Amino acid sequence: MFRYIAIAWDERRTDVSQAAQQLGHGWQGRPGWDAALLRPGLQVFVTGTIPRVNEVTTLQGDHGVVLGRLFRRGDLQPAQAPSVVLDNQEEAGILRSGGRVLVNDFWGRYIAFFQTAAGSICLLRDPSGALPCFRLRQNGVSVIFSWLEDALLMFADAAPLRVNWDAVTAHLLRGTVTGRETCLEGVMQVLPGEALDLVQDESTLLWNAVDMARFPSASQSSDAKQLLRSTVQRCTRAWASCYDTLLLRLSGGVDSSIILSCLAPETTEATVICLNYHSPGADSDERPYARQSAARVGRDLLERERDPCFRVEQVLQIARMPDPVPYIGWMNAQTDARVASAFAAPAMFTGAGGDALFFEIPRWWPAVDYLKLRGLDSGFAAAALDAARLGRVSLWKAITEATHECIRPKLAARVPGGYTGLLSEGIQQQDLDVSRFAHPALLEASDLPIGKYTQTAALMHPIGYYDPFEQASAPELVNPLLSQPLVELCLRLPTYVLTHGGQGRALARQAFAPDLPPQIIHRRTKGGMELHISTVLQANIGLVRSLLLDGELIRRGMLDRTKVEALLSGRPTALPAPISQIHALAAIEAWLIRWSA
Repeated sequence: MFRYIAIAWDERRTDVSQAAQQLGHGWQGRPGWDAALLRPGLQVFVTGTIPRVNEVTTLQGDHGVVLGRLFRRGDLQPAQAPSVVLDNQEEAGILRSGGRVLVNDFWGRYIAFFQTAAGSICLLRDPSGALPCFRLRQNGVSVIFSWLEDALLMFADAAPLRVNWDAVTAHLLRGTVTGRETCLEGVMQVLPGEALDLVQDESTLLWNAVDMARFPSASQSSDAKQLLRSTVQRCTRAWASCYDTLLLRLSGGVDSSIILSCLAPETTEATVICLNYHSPGADSDERPYARQSAARVGRDLLERERDPCFRVEQVLQIARMPDPVPYIGWMNAQTDARVASAFAAPAMFTGAGGDALFFEIPRWWPAVDYLKLRGLDSGFAAAALDAARLGRVSLWKAITEATHECIRPKLAARVPGGYTGLLSEGIQQQDLDVSRFAHPALLEASDLPIGKYTQTAALMHPIGYYDPFEQASAPELVNPLLSQPLVELCLRLPTYVLTHGGQGRALARQAFAPDLPPQIIHRRTKGGMELHISTVLQANIGLVRSLLLDGELIRRGMLDRTKVEALLSGRPTALPAPISQIHALAAIEAWLIRWSA
């Protein structure tokens, strides 16, 4: 389990230096940890380093260190990729540019700490945000960490952290908190692509997804198809080159099947083992698709049933995290860990991110993007027809809505929804500036057409890296579709190019048509597990009722008790809240209990 923790301070302040040195001294020599960098004003410690996977790269003169995995932009080769060794010119460029050279010339999964030309101490989180990065300040000392439990151990004698109730409110009103503030007071997230001066407490976004989306590529569909295909292949194979054996979570959908097509035995030296989860239900058993995909590539497939006996009590014992953990996505964590151990596979690859990346959003929005970028030219009619097919509306409606949206955008419609169907009137009328909890770049993105705005917003929030249930026993999570070069490419491709032909993921389907079974390329349905999560809810209904009806959210008047009781009664109800929201609210209450303890 690769983790890091760093201590940074202004070495000119004697009192702060003494406190920082005491923290660092307590961490030096800790079993399993190594000092990656010890210099005035900065100490960096790591654990779980593995050659080719997660490494420590020291910059010249001990002026900095890069933690994680780096790839050069020009090294996207299918062969076994060696560890990146920076030359003197590259190291000097990284320091001189304040980290910008890393963002422009490299990609991967990394955190960098370095001394600037002005003598200050900075950190940079890579644009993919694959490695978590949080900051906590105590008595003038900044502690930067990936795993909150490590920071809590370092500050064992300090006052306990408190819940940031404004952030919890924003989470309920708008969904996931994507800005710098977390749901714990004082615990701040460093944003992907952000460089933070730890002495001056000033930050700069060296990489901004909104800026990428603002400058669309002029590529035609044929060129974009080849470029998309080659970039997906190179990113996926670069990640695969880090491991001798890996697991691939193969649902049988387009995204995971595309990843598998890039990992054929003739192109990838690693042993690849596919893992499919299934459960009863009309859309929950995708084994026929997964079998076709695995057979086409020539890889082994393991099939496992989702556990209907998952116990929500487990959520009360997971690792403490800065924000609530939606446990639905982790209900197979124990099986993942067991399979990874049995096959000595340290990594789990997934197709996560494909919905947004390839634009699987069934709306007429690409017609707006076309009007915004190209105007009412001879190609608009075809683009509007594609958008109508995608959004399952009439051509007239697609043209009318696109024209209105282009002239007068409905910016309020872009605000994500949270749990509004279950919230009390009081919390919905609360005077809270929820924009404070959004990514700052999104606050300046109103010029993006709605389709590109929605895609960009979805790609700005990193997927969780650590398994809070199995922790060190879990395989490392790798999401090749969220690699920086691929995200940049798809942000710059207009949505009407990504959906050319009127189908979600149209460009990706066309790009990989030679490699995937026709049944998957032309598949219109998407797998789900509504019946499974309903079964899990019924098996845990007593605890879920207790968590929600006797919990802090109702006690504080944030949820409407009558509506929650109706949803948990087992009787038919007209309330619009899906079962997944009940699970998500239970996860929030479990998280609150962890911190109240």
